[in-house]
Amino acid sequence: MKLKVKKGDTVQIIAGADKGKKGAVLSLDKKKLKIKVQGVAVKTHFDEQEGLKQLESFIDYSNVKFVSAATAAKKAKKKAASKSK
Repeated sequence: MKLKVKKGDTVQIIAGADKGKKGAVLSLDKKKLKIKVQGVAVKTHFDEQEGLKQLESFIDYSNVKFVSAATAAKKAKKKAASKSK
């Protein structure tokens, strides 16, 4: 199945404990249909060298809704740069 979101896109959580939160996609697991969203499903992990760290965990792809693409700003900058030459 092809995922409709990419790394850097903004999504909104539509189900679960973090319902209503928005965040950027940090990583994707296309085989398991799981994604990591910034600031959502945060787990505390203990590391002996660094102490306590807060890490995002994977959530199911079906629990998110696409909000906006990350590439829109990049395309606008490229067009403006090419016109100025």
